[in-house]
Amino acid sequence: MINWGIIGLGNMANKFASAITEVENSKLISIASNSRSKLDLFAKNFKIEKENKFNNYADLIKSKKINAIYISTLNNTHVGLILDCAKNDKKILCEKPIGLNLDQANLALEAINEKNISFYEAIAYRSHPQTKNLLELIYNGEIGEIYKIEASFGFKIKKIKKDSRLFNKDLGGGAILDVGCYPVSFFNLFCKKNEELKLIKSKGTFSFTGVDDESEAEISIGKNILASCKVSLKRYLDNSCTIYGKKGIINIPSPWLPAEKSYIEVIKGNSYYKKFTSTSKSIYSIQIENVSNSFSKKSDNIHQLVNINESIKIMKVLDVWKENLL
Repeated sequence: MINWGIIGLGNMANKFASAITEVENSKLISIASNSRSKLDLFAKNFKIEKENKFNNYADLIKSKKINAIYISTLNNTHVGLILDCAKNDKKILCEKPIGLNLDQANLALEAINEKNISFYEAIAYRSHPQTKNLLELIYNGEIGEIYKIEASFGFKIKKIKKDSRLFNKDLGGGAILDVGCYPVSFFNLFCKKNEELKLIKSKGTFSFTGVDDESEAEISIGKNILASCKVSLKRYLDNSCTIYGKKGIINIPSPWLPAEKSYIEVIKGNSYYKKFTSTSKSIYSIQIENVSNSFSKKSDNIHQLVNINESIKIMKVLDVWKENLL
């Protein structure tokens, strides 16, 4: 059993706390927030004992009652909290992105390696069985050698607030940092040993607050695969992935937030079929279960989770992508 604490009590923390009730290997013990009202309401909703409520992050991180911490605060606070968790020998699941840039991510890498801390970045689709089923199709040669991948993730923010998480540069706003990790982490699934993702070119637009609100990128995966992606905060995109192989095409209509019943489309010449995935758990409960199993050394899906080394690879691409828009 992994006993969890949550730092930051926003939307994702509520999803985490709801999801953890679906799994048997994890328990939510403690919470921390700088907001007293959020702390009290969250404790009431999820039945957190009074002595396990903290109005500052440091006390939760030092608590002997918890093994692991879910970091669900604003992007600009992630690295500092990772360093504090590592100093206190806490296992970590951190919301994406790991930091605001590669320099910050490397600080996290150094601390995690120095203390030998178990760390994963919370990119939940990677834990879903749909992703495992997709990889099995690819590895079994269902569509042959892959030569092209397309991916998109975009949604529309109707009212832009300059001090909001998504549109404030100091808080780590922008489409690339917020959702760019999804297509980039997807492309990384297709990197063979000793291969890297390399940005070829990118373009984008900026909001009046100075952050990127939409962007496109072309990325090479090793020497043989060309990948393209588009992310946006100002329009709804297809939010899908398409993989082109020499024998056929695989389309994933819902790659980022697959439901309990989802499907993958396979097109080969004149033939077409759907590969269905069914699970009894939500995407976030599956992530918690897999991460907790890994923390307990009981997981067979570790290769799908985003560890610190892959987080660094993802951030390298996001950094270059952002720099090329300036």
